[in-house]
Amino acid sequence: MQILQIISSARGAESYSTQLSQGIIDKLLAAHPGSSVVVRNLAKNPFPHLEEAHLQAYFTPVEARSAEQQAVRHSDEAIAEVLAADVLVIGVPFYNFSIASSLKSWLDHLTRAGITFRYTPTGPEGLITDKRVYLAVASGGIYSEGPMQPYDFATPYLRWMLGFLGMTDITVARAEGVKLPEFQAQALQKGLDSVAV
Repeated sequence: MQILQIISSARGAESYSTQLSQGIIDKLLAAHPGSSVVVRNLAKNPFPHLEEAHLQAYFTPVEARSAEQQAVRHSDEAIAEVLAADVLVIGVPFYNFSIASSLKSWLDHLTRAGITFRYTPTGPEGLITDKRVYLAVASGGIYSEGPMQPYDFATPYLRWMLGFLGMTDITVARAEGVKLPEFQAQALQKGLDSVAV
């Protein structure tokens, strides 16, 4: 089994989302010995935000692309890594009620008409199928329930966006309340305990 770990937190080893995603990967490796892990650290090596050259390159034959349009390689890399993986473990730090811009940029590069989704007479169809996805979400407050639940714009967006691309087998693990003294000490373990692999 090949596991793709996506790190999007800028907090390095202190990141709860990265620690939670690593805990999930450790569980997967214990359950599936011999599996391999590919790490894509978007905080250290972010994909560029989409620009006109990227969008033009998507619709230009490879042999006709200008030097500027060769930046499409980021998209090709993102897609190749996801297609090669059986399981994705995505670290999702909660930034301003949503996802990190580095994670959004990765998704933008991953979303390519005719490659990762296609238009059909009945609507768009995702082409990245047969993948398991774990979202390792970390937040300072509690967003899975209670009065702040409507302000979780990260998890619904990721579920919808990944589903649009064909990835519908999604498990959400949460290390939440990491900035609240009454929840902080147990937040990470509670999130990890919620995951069965």
